[in-house]
Amino acid sequence: MTIERNTDWGESGPLPEDGVVATTDIAASVAIRNAYDGVPPIGLIGGDLRRTLGGRRGRGQLRQLDATRVIVDYGIVSFEDQERPFVAHVIARRGLWRGPLVAVMNAAFLGAWNVAPKAHPGDGKFDVLEADLSLSDRLKARRRLPSGTHVPHPGISESRGAEFSFKLDNPLDLWVDNKNMGRVDSFSVKMIADGLQAVV
Repeated sequence: MTIERNTDWGESGPLPEDGVVATTDIAASVAIRNAYDGVPPIGLIGGDLRRTLGGRRGRGQLRQLDATRVIVDYGIVSFEDQERPFVAHVIARRGLWRGPLVAVMNAAFLGAWNVAPKAHPGDGKFDVLEADLSLSDRLKARRRLPSGTHVPHPGISESRGAEFSFKLDNPLDLWVDNKNMGRVDSFSVKMIADGLQAVV
């Protein structure tokens, strides 16, 4: 069930025996992609989805009774006749500090940066930020990214929703859960709401 405001979320319980442990977001995505008989529960010991969920446990602690189990969303990104699941984010960019940028966020964080401070991985929606800022504005935004205070900004458009398609003016590098998939001139994303049990 998609999370609603002012309601409890998650329960105590260990990672089930058939669960997979993921050290990174891309490892969690690969576990989803390789699943043949339903998506397995995934214990997170690294990555931006884990940080968004407040995870602090190590591998052995995921099997303890007081671990936290939550149902979260994940996404599917389609590009160049491919489809890939992702748990945290899809970023299209040429470089961090030049040219346009599109960030599709399921998690709030990208490394040390709080890119989408309102993003919640259990609300059934992506938070999408699009920007093409001047170098001066990019440097100002960079200083504010760790605290999430770079938004709102008149040069950064924000949207929320379960499906998006993007046609890019010029090809950009597509990063799926921090893995570079190469240059694309278009891509689309769709939400798989409540598709994954995560343990942190």
